[in-house]
Amino acid sequence: MRYSKIIGTGSYLPEKVLTNVDLEGIVDTTDAWIQERTGIVKRHIAIPGQTCSDLAEPAALNAMAAAQVKPNNIDLIIVATTTPDQVFPSTACIIQQRLGIHGCPAFDIQAVCTGFIYALTIADQFIRTGAANCALVIGTEVLSHIINWQDRNTCVLFGDGAGAVVLKRATEPGIITSKIHADGSYKELLEVPAGIGVGFDAVNNPLYMTMRGNEVFKFAVRTLERIAEETISSANLTRDDIQWLVPHQANIRIIQATARKLNLPMERVVITVAEHGNTSAASIPMALDVAIRDGRICQGERVLMEAFGGGFTWGAMLVKF
Repeated sequence: MRYSKIIGTGSYLPEKVLTNVDLEGIVDTTDAWIQERTGIVKRHIAIPGQTCSDLAEPAALNAMAAAQVKPNNIDLIIVATTTPDQVFPSTACIIQQRLGIHGCPAFDIQAVCTGFIYALTIADQFIRTGAANCALVIGTEVLSHIINWQDRNTCVLFGDGAGAVVLKRATEPGIITSKIHADGSYKELLEVPAGIGVGFDAVNNPLYMTMRGNEVFKFAVRTLERIAEETISSANLTRDDIQWLVPHQANIRIIQATARKLNLPMERVVITVAEHGNTSAASIPMALDVAIRDGRICQGERVLMEAFGGGFTWGAMLVKF
């Protein structure tokens, strides 16, 4: 049997930091309010001209170094992003060129905050079917480019960053199972209502994110509880078999609710939302990289990763290290 296993992780954050106190001078909000409602203290923001491929490249190099693989070992590149550099070519092709990789499939997928789970699921299938042996999977975002900095409902939540993993063929399952879903009937609750098809311009229809926060919050809590249970059950395991939860870093209250449902103490949950904010497709791989590098997640442990995003999309993956 062919399986896949994560053999290296990497991440990268832009140098510019925007704190809650900084935001107090931009919109009508306070540090205390942001921390109480979201758990966020600060976020990293790309400087003008800095693209998601600029963040993805060092994250990829860090993951490849950790995995001890060279560019010629990579035979698949998948990038999850909502904020690509260009309409085309794909950000994956841009990164492929930067890394000196030639000829292998390289493409982007767009599932917003669930994008990394989607991308990793696709890469796992490529490896299981024999279409690839060593995949580079990246989540990278410059969400600051689609934020209205006068909208306090969204501008306090999001940040920029990139995370990457190297996934390689294995004889035993590293990726145990994954479940991904979507329901487009909820699209108006969290979206950028502009684009190539419907048009956009700087004045009348800018490329800004809009969100109906309370409705998104309630739906996310319910959905993440269900997807966690579905994923664990599909592997014929129980909640007691899970050592770590690496959730999408959207809101500390959503993370706490999911941990309670799984009966996991918070010390077994990887939390980076205070330092990173919500970085969409980049949040899970960045949090995973933090916990791998500081030694929390150890060999042989099972990790549940789960996310919810605009679309709506949602998904979870169970991994053994």
